[in-house]
Amino acid sequence: MTDAVIVVALLLVAVSATAAVAVRDPVRQSLVLAVLGVVLAVLFTVLQAPDVGLSQLAVGSALTPLLLLLTVRKVKRRGRRGRGGKESNA
Repeated sequence: MTDAVIVVALLLVAVSATAAVAVRDPVRQSLVLAVLGVVLAVLFTVLQAPDVGLSQLAVGSALTPLLLLLTVRKVKRRGRRGRGGKESNA
């Protein structure tokens, strides 16, 4: 039973990691990265490493995708401002 759960968790990790690489839109990519973080947290919990799973849940599925989304938003906003006619040297 435990081996079957581990195999399913590993397959989910492989599928979500492949999806994270295959997605081209940065916003969608960060959301898929959050899903990958949750799946990895489940895998670590199944492998009896709950402390690592909790860390992965906090960092891999919450903090990192949030930082990526904020960065994408700032880059898009800065790109719109740069096309507005004035050129900035900074």
